[in-house]
Amino acid sequence: MPAASILIKPASSNCNIDCRYCFYKCLSSSREEYSKGFMSFETLEQLVIRAVEYADGYLAFAFQGGEPMLAGMDFFRRAAELQKKYNKKKLVIENTIQTNGTLINQEWARFFAENNFLVGLSLDGPKKLHGRYRKNVQGISTFEQVMRAAGLLEKYHADFNILSVITNETVKNASSLYHFYKRNGFSYIQLIPCMDEQERTGRKREESFAVDPIGYGRFLCEFFDLWYEDFKDGLNMDIRMFSNLAQMAAGYPAEECGMNGNCTCYFVVEGDGSVYPCDFYCLDEWKLGTVEQPFKDLANSDKAKKFVDSSRRIPSRCQNCAWYSLCRGGCRRWREGASSADNLNVLCQAYEIFFEHAWERLKKLGKYIERRYGHA
Repeated sequence: MPAASILIKPASSNCNIDCRYCFYKCLSSSREEYSKGFMSFETLEQLVIRAVEYADGYLAFAFQGGEPMLAGMDFFRRAAELQKKYNKKKLVIENTIQTNGTLINQEWARFFAENNFLVGLSLDGPKKLHGRYRKNVQGISTFEQVMRAAGLLEKYHADFNILSVITNETVKNASSLYHFYKRNGFSYIQLIPCMDEQERTGRKREESFAVDPIGYGRFLCEFFDLWYEDFKDGLNMDIRMFSNLAQMAAGYPAEECGMNGNCTCYFVVEGDGSVYPCDFYCLDEWKLGTVEQPFKDLANSDKAKKFVDSSRRIPSRCQNCAWYSLCRGGCRRWREGASSADNLNVLCQAYEIFFEHAWERLKKLGKYIERRYGHA
């Protein structure tokens, strides 16, 4: 049995704000049921039992949404209790939660700190950038609420990182975004390029928030230049993408799923206990089963194998590319864009621009990792 990571959607696609680019809102609209409902304690208990049964050594529970905090404090207290109750195998269990931050108050911040939750806080940058797309249902920016949440997490010493969606507007503001992180002392950053989900799923596009490849490539170059100069001066800001690439340059495997070149079947559990192979494929046609079934059986099912095998189709142009060992074709989701010829990654040009620009310095970072930690 493997180390395991289970992604849980306790509130399904339900959310208390209305981000205009939300991929899960778009994806859920393609299902027979938009929302799978709020997870019951009974389903939660069965999920924990199955996860502990399946895992070996290490088990991670990642709570996402929608907005997972809508499930309520009692749900998360119960989750922590059940993990302790059923962990007879003495697994190392870790919990993470990805949240829009608007519901975080002192009680929540204290809970996350006391229960060692790693909080992913969705924050798209300074007020002008964040407020463009991340609004509440009244159309008002959530910026002040999220910044207040960051302050509370810091006050109670809860570990958190920042996740920023990079849109067609953000790519024009790399310097502003970088200095916002630096000014606020945010040390762990994940940059997520925005995709046109409506185009990918074949639905009519009303407005595009997606990055264009050349603009995103230039954004990565400018952002990397700023970060690298500060890194040389001793600033400790961890940009997940750059850290991954440096580790790969040192011979370590990719930590990010999308950098592996093919899918693995991790498990996503929806509010009703239904199980899917990936967050981006919580669709009716990819339902593997439910938490009533052992995860081992779900992983070995024909549908799970089909999901993994279908991700291995890498275009010949990728395999002959100088940067293939770094990109590996990228996440299959980005190879399924309607504007992509021959299933080529929609952001192929972006990565060509970036790797050409940054590779020599990434190699230096790889050598630094080798000296400090040894070669993989």
